[in-house]
Amino acid sequence: MDREALKTRVLEAIDREGERAIALTKAIGREAELGYKEERTAAKVRRAFEALQLPYRAGLALTGVKAVLRGARPGPTVAILGELDGLPIREHPDWNPETGAVHACGHNAQIGSLIAAASGLLEVREHLAGNVVFFAVPAEEAVEVEWRLSQKAAGRIEFLGGKAELIRLGEFDDIDLAMMVHTSPQASDGLLVTSDTSNGHVIKFVRFLGRSAHAAGAPHHGINALRAAMLALMAIDAQRETFKDADTVRIHPILTKGGDVVNAIPADVRLESFVRGKTVDAIDDANRKFDRAMRAGALALGAAVEITTLPGYLPLHQNQAMLDLFRHNAARIVGAAQVGRKGHIAAGTDMGDVSQIMPAIHPSAAGAAGTGHGADYRIENYEHAVLNPGKALALTALDLLLDDAAKAREILARDRPRMSKEEYLAFLRQMDRIQLFRE
Repeated sequence: MDREALKTRVLEAIDREGERAIALTKAIGREAELGYKEERTAAKVRRAFEALQLPYRAGLALTGVKAVLRGARPGPTVAILGELDGLPIREHPDWNPETGAVHACGHNAQIGSLIAAASGLLEVREHLAGNVVFFAVPAEEAVEVEWRLSQKAAGRIEFLGGKAELIRLGEFDDIDLAMMVHTSPQASDGLLVTSDTSNGHVIKFVRFLGRSAHAAGAPHHGINALRAAMLALMAIDAQRETFKDADTVRIHPILTKGGDVVNAIPADVRLESFVRGKTVDAIDDANRKFDRAMRAGALALGAAVEITTLPGYLPLHQNQAMLDLFRHNAARIVGAAQVGRKGHIAAGTDMGDVSQIMPAIHPSAAGAAGTGHGADYRIENYEHAVLNPGKALALTALDLLLDDAAKAREILARDRPRMSKEEYLAFLRQMDRIQLFRE
């Protein structure tokens, strides 16, 4: 059977199973969970793999689920990824008060696409030289930093991001190439869209430590940690004109604790932030300025400040040959006019970490509306958000593993990872530090 006939078989299988993939997407959307807590979501994924009779392993990096479709002959392994977690957007109408989460970024559609792709590739497994891993991964959204630090302290995780943790655990050791699709509310870009790069970031957790006193009767005996934090935030704003436009620096702190009681001078104030940039050098420069601003706010009030710096995500760099295959297959599915292309994206993803150690791509798909990470985000076209990307991923995996996996072998022969796994882990660990500054 020739390549085009095999692709037709894959697409027909996905269309037959499409309603099941869409139903799974909706079910996950009704019961969103936060990162490293996605127990119910993972259970739904396990049941979906069981229905497809795909062997899997579960409980990876606490909640990850990894299934393998083995081809007829040995060859490289291609991974198709989907993310399990949601976001804590309380004002969203679908926010789940029990779990504290909502799918305001479309990760549930990624899982639906993953299952759709699996149902298609099962039809042609006897023609594959190599394996396809279907990997539902936890904790892409770097939220609840203080809670994740508690899990780190308890030894349950080392890294706050799910893919970094899975790399540490060796769960990418048997994978050679990786890809996934993100759901986008920007339909004007096209129904299926590729981009070039995205920002990376470091994660900051900051404690301003003052001295409590009666807020009305004896405020002069206290050291106001909240005012120290406010000055630090103003100092960050004053730095913004020093960031180069080309570096796409983004710093967006939040206060997670402003004090304990209203009638006492705040003595323990906490702040979380990302420091984002296009390159590692840009992130490093912005991070130094961030730390300087935190220290300045503390110094002005005579407070102490404890700055925890944690590895976030590395910038995304995509493999062009894999993108070309994806675009070719996307055109077959939605028409060439609906295949968009973007340049750099200021947001980030821990798929950037995967792209540092192996060939990887991270396109996007239409089908959502509203604002990403916003209260109005919703999936409104499930064919666009679930089935189109599932089809494009499946056809791209097929192209990589046909003809004794000639295309995958060619890409692997030409691609030079930016880091080995060992270099990657060493790089993350040297960023991980806690510094205490006093007057």
